[in-house]
Amino acid sequence: MRDFHKPGRSAVFVSNGVCATSHPLAAKVAVQMLESGGNAVDAAIAGAVLLGICEPQMTGIGGDCFVLLTPPGEDRVVALNGSGRAPAGLDAAILRDKGQSVIAPYSADAVTVPGAIDAFCQLSRDWGKLGLKATLAPAIHYAETGVPVAPRVASDWAQSVGNLSGHARDLFLMGGAAPAPGQMFAAPGQAKVLRRIAMEGRKGFYEGEIAEDMVASLNALGGTHTLDDFAATACDYTDPITGGYGGLDLYEHPPNGQGATAILLLNILKHFDIAGMDPWGAERAHIEAEATKLAYDTRNRFMADPDHMTRADYMLAPETAAKLAALIDPAKVMPAAVPGAEAVHKDTVYITVVDKDRMAVSLIYSVFHSFGSGIASDKFGILFQNRGAGFTLTQGHPNEAKGGKRPMHTIIPGLLKKDGKPYMPFGVMGGQYQSTGHARFVSNVTDFGLSPQDAIDAPRCFADGDVLNVENGYADAVKAELAALGHNVQTPETAIGGAQAIMIHDSGVLEAGSDPRKDGCAIGY
Repeated sequence: MRDFHKPGRSAVFVSNGVCATSHPLAAKVAVQMLESGGNAVDAAIAGAVLLGICEPQMTGIGGDCFVLLTPPGEDRVVALNGSGRAPAGLDAAILRDKGQSVIAPYSADAVTVPGAIDAFCQLSRDWGKLGLKATLAPAIHYAETGVPVAPRVASDWAQSVGNLSGHARDLFLMGGAAPAPGQMFAAPGQAKVLRRIAMEGRKGFYEGEIAEDMVASLNALGGTHTLDDFAATACDYTDPITGGYGGLDLYEHPPNGQGATAILLLNILKHFDIAGMDPWGAERAHIEAEATKLAYDTRNRFMADPDHMTRADYMLAPETAAKLAALIDPAKVMPAAVPGAEAVHKDTVYITVVDKDRMAVSLIYSVFHSFGSGIASDKFGILFQNRGAGFTLTQGHPNEAKGGKRPMHTIIPGLLKKDGKPYMPFGVMGGQYQSTGHARFVSNVTDFGLSPQDAIDAPRCFADGDVLNVENGYADAVKAELAALGHNVQTPETAIGGAQAIMIHDSGVLEAGSDPRKDGCAIGY
């Protein structure tokens, strides 16, 4: 139990349904869907799409999503991959011949076809109750009338003004500057797009006038995108991967998501007595940082589109974790093993919902970098992701850029089971941090017995290349001790990521936590 003398946030306990996400309007709308007879899928779609208006720097209809869900009354976990593919004309060899060593993140070359809308349409059709007209109505309303910009959103927005170019600057800046907290932001062009999707489904986005706008806008900037690329977009149901830690089973997406990295990281941590360490001391932070370097180095060498990846089993094998754990010196920092250049960002939204029938949804949705590619379509103002920057141009690498491939993805929703039963959908935003964030959250819950809210509130650190980012929640003495071990300790410009979680108690009561690092909350009924 928290100290009520100090600032903090109480968990939300409810008996019917609940949503936790990073903006209060999205949480409210999601719960309204539940109260109107919808289920967790309807609520998650409504809240997620609205987040693209409330937090446009983080996500939007030009992005991708991944979803885990448990059907009502069932223990199985369903995984839906809503990440788009590179246009057929993208070729690493051509980019190398132009002298490029990486895909320029704010260029048309970095724009992969948006996959989220196809996934939302599929989810609604297969699992929802209310249909797209109902679930998209709140986002259409707020896109037209506007929303007041929240404080954390305004802060992120101001840091990312330079990412915007061309027409996107007209749409997302006010007088050439980022909005201040409380200023109204509207996206009437996106309202038109959402209305078309509500009436026509995926066809209204991936074919016809809207697809023509997206293709023409990208082609004008040198993109190879075609109408066929957009029409061919299709999400995929996949089999989730699992790993155990502290009596819980962690469910993650298989590649091209980086969920295997979180499982590998936890498998490495099993070789140390984490529970016997000070949870906010230097020893735990050091071991986690070293394990992160090793797990992420493995990710960067092997993770890719599953049709081009051959070492997925290697990442999940206990023997791999044992060999990597043996490389960690508790008294000394190893050299940075993680280049990380392809995936440094912090911009993602996450939403989780559990309904009265205990259907659980864990959904993550992103445009990759802040404001994605910084490019918006000319007519409808659709902001494009730059997920293609997650490809490498290294010849022969499984994640080498190529038309039709999905890039390695950093966004991952999580779901925990206990004794074979759905126990806790959760997610940790923060781009590259997410795998470490998953491992730390699970460790907080299992090794230290923290509640979802306490596990979220707890201070974070992250080994990002040769830097150890340490939040201000750590004591100065701990930072000094980490520096003495050889870490390049730095304080990040903003807090590390954000998180949401819902615990399903044996009694049926739902307990939700929401990260105070963001503007959102948990709301239930």
